[in-house]
Amino acid sequence: MAQEHDSSCEVAHGAAPVPSTQAASAGSADRLLVAVFASPVSAFLLRYASDAGYRGLLVEPVEDRAAGAAMSGFPVLRQVPEDIEGADVVVTDHHRDELGAMLRDALATKARWIGVMGNPRVPPPHIPALEELGVAPGDIARVHRPIGLNIGSRVPAEIAISTLAGLIADRNGRPGGFEFQQQRLGVSFRAHSARRHTLRRAVYRWGRG
Repeated sequence: MAQEHDSSCEVAHGAAPVPSTQAASAGSADRLLVAVFASPVSAFLLRYASDAGYRGLLVEPVEDRAAGAAMSGFPVLRQVPEDIEGADVVVTDHHRDELGAMLRDALATKARWIGVMGNPRVPPPHIPALEELGVAPGDIARVHRPIGLNIGSRVPAEIAISTLAGLIADRNGRPGGFEFQQQRLGVSFRAHSARRHTLRRAVYRWGRG
């Protein structure tokens, strides 16, 4: 049986050139990731995003922290720029006093996606912060929280991987996770695995008589 052509597999194994960012992600000719607040997570996030074809930008309003973060090699600004149309904005520290102001400024842009890191079991602090600044409820609802794929991440590098994977899945219109759709057969691998497990149990019972 002839094997189905898989261009992604060829790229992964080095048998084909890596496509450009524009070709790799539908509808995103220039992907920009804006990480808000200097933190261990933002350092990993910008580094991994760069490998994935994003342009990285850090926003840090505090001068001393901005100076230290500049050593990472990514551009550092003191406030959210206005010209970030189509960008993904990730706030990496919801404990900062500047949380509301940074989100308000991001919501005033044409950013594609805006999210705040944080424990989903803790009340989201960005809502009262934005309400105090007079931000409309409809705009507040645009802010995503929690963010990233649920991989049980605990350390900064894992949190950055979870976040970036979630952004890529969202841009590509995919749900994320391990359930891949096997379009040619019209069934998912998860359903196939369940049927295989059922068959094994039936064979085991038949063998026991």
